[in-house]
Amino acid sequence: MAKNVRILHCRPEDVFDVLADGWLFTTWVVGASRMRGQDPGWPAVGTRLHHSFGVWPLVIDDVTTVLEWDAPHRMVIQPKGWPLGEARVELVVEEHRRGCKVTIVENAVAGPGAWMPDLLMQPMIWIRNRETLRRLGWVAAGRAATS
Repeated sequence: MAKNVRILHCRPEDVFDVLADGWLFTTWVVGASRMRGQDPGWPAVGTRLHHSFGVWPLVIDDVTTVLEWDAPHRMVIQPKGWPLGEARVELVVEEHRRGCKVTIVENAVAGPGAWMPDLLMQPMIWIRNRETLRRLGWVAAGRAATS
């Protein structure tokens, strides 16, 4: 289990405003390279984002499904990036005296990523999600400052 925690200088509602706008997904998720679409009703449970990851020309189309949505506290999604596999990602947002504390936990749940030893896989996920939370913080705080 790769777990990252970061204090963001905004309210939990500001973070969930970003999460609720599927078209912003590629601005804060490291590796996501382009948006292709969003199901009507996003981010209701069962709706999906259609995006791609990778660097052109090595781009893989991906779909991310909402498993749980409890704004402004918790979101659970499942990205599917075959042939690499699938992951379960949980974001928990709590109030903090300096804004909010965001915790992201990611686990590979299917495919080759799930077969790799944690000793190899978890450090890579941790590094990627460290930057993901940094980007999420910038986008959420920036949008909050302009509204």
